[in-house]
Amino acid sequence: MVRAQSQEVVVSIAALRKSFGPLEVLKGIDLTVHRGEVVCVIGPSGSGKSTLLRCVNLLEQPTSGSVHLGAEEVTHPDCDIDSVRRHVGMVFQQFNLFPHLSVLGNCTIAQHKVLRRSGAEAMAVARRNLERVGLSEKVDAYPVQLSGWQQQRVAIARALSMDPDLMLFDEPTSALDPELVGDVLAVMRRLAQEGMTMMVVTHEMAFAREVADRVVFMDDGLVVEQGAPSQVIGSPQQERTRIFLQRVLDPTNAEPGAVDALQPPPRSAAG
Repeated sequence: MVRAQSQEVVVSIAALRKSFGPLEVLKGIDLTVHRGEVVCVIGPSGSGKSTLLRCVNLLEQPTSGSVHLGAEEVTHPDCDIDSVRRHVGMVFQQFNLFPHLSVLGNCTIAQHKVLRRSGAEAMAVARRNLERVGLSEKVDAYPVQLSGWQQQRVAIARALSMDPDLMLFDEPTSALDPELVGDVLAVMRRLAQEGMTMMVVTHEMAFAREVADRVVFMDDGLVVEQGAPSQVIGSPQQERTRIFLQRVLDPTNAEPGAVDALQPPPRSAAG
């Protein structure tokens, strides 16, 4: 996908490490994301993909290293992380909607409490974003009345309603039935076309190939390879990347031993 690229750095990650007790999940990550760029992070289970994403907005506290969002070092002890998080939207594997609130309520509550928007302004913003994701007719519904793909669209609209500079997606389709995956990916594809800066942890290789400006392959807590989708997915340079993609794209013809080689560590919180 061809988009205008900016030299403005939105995310800068340097020497990032994260341990859970004796288990080191991230082992020194360096990564930069520019405004308007879509970066898809791929790799086997347990490679640290989700942990990396959660360290960007400090849902996980890094063990060492630094994360900058724009000019702000969010890993600095004096950083007002709540203020920084206002500019970062996150969509999780599970939808995490408030079950006691309507769709409109889910999309306005943070606007009220965090951005201090008036009721009328918050509702107008929420309705606009629900229309963007194709759910303008569901404003009065409650989560229990929605299908999985509809709930995930609401979660995206809720994040967009905070006017984020950056959107983080952590396996946003993994909890959906296969036939519903395309509906959520279509919304994300439109956001990319609109120029939204996005970091996406995904196992959807077709989406990464089509939408990403850059693909980052992680394994065992390290960035093994990164580059354009045509390079990383189409012609990987690293053997580890090649084995992973062979297993994902053509599992029936995977090399002997490839499955064992890509097993996650015995105990992992890496995601």
